Amino acid sequence: MNNTSLTTPGLLTDKVAFITGAGRGIGAAAARLFAREGARVLLASRTEAQLKAVTEEIRAAGGTADHIRCDVADAVSVRAAVDRAVELYGRLDVAFNNAAVAQSAPGPMDEMSEAEFDRLYAVNLKGPWLAMNAEIAAIRATAGSGAIVNTSSVGSLGANPALPAYGAGKRALNSLTASAAATYGPEGIRVNAIAPGTTLTEMIQEWEAKSPGIVGLLNAQTPLRRAAAPEEVAEAAAWLLSDRASYVTGTVLRVDGGMRA
Repeated sequence: MNNTSLTTPGLLTDKVAFITGAGRGIGAAAARLFAREGARVLLASRTEAQLKAVTEEIRAAGGTADHIRCDVADAVSVRAAVDRAVELYGRLDVAFNNAAVAQSAPGPMDEMSEAEFDRLYAVNLKGPWLAMNAEIAAIRATAGSGAIVNTSSVGSLGANPALPAYGAGKRALNSLTASAAATYGPEGIRVNAIAPGTTLTEMIQEWEAKSPGIVGLLNAQTPLRRAAAPEEVAEAAAWLLSDRASYVTGTVLRVDGGMRA
């Protein structure tokens, strides 16, 4: 009898991962998951207290994690955060650009202020652009090859009258993702996006508070008839960043319970 035990390595074993928007929601779930799957993670967001709590939770579970405050709309802040990952862990292999802000209030596009529009695009489109530029430079200089995942939304895949600027910004991010995949694929850097459907994060809870019943309405439009837990969305990001998705690049993966089927 062969008593040799076979262990399957984690999806991200020996990877160094950088995560934005890591203080709560999908980003925090991803930080926990990536660490469980073997990655050394650097968590980034604007909120120190949230980052510290998630980092300490990961460490208590035996994972390797640290955190840094970062404003993804600021190029200097983003570059410093990515450089910190390399300083801590020696290289950068993968990155999950998850930071985003929601519209202050759902409604028609003509009711949105110019300042609100600019705020959304500074974080939701310029932010990932800045992050990818810094991450690609770090991957090139250290690991040599790697993978990036951006968080888009099913709201980017069609008309979005309730959240028009949010949806348009995420659709632009889909295009930026495809362009990056085409540009950096020859170097061995894969770039994909995930498009979550209704997910039980603070962002969707805030929308529910402003538009009571919206979660139930969205669930009724979803074949699985429920919202996702943040952990379910994080699983898709982990797979896309792993070597098991080695031939996948330039895609927007729907994680939406069938909403856009």
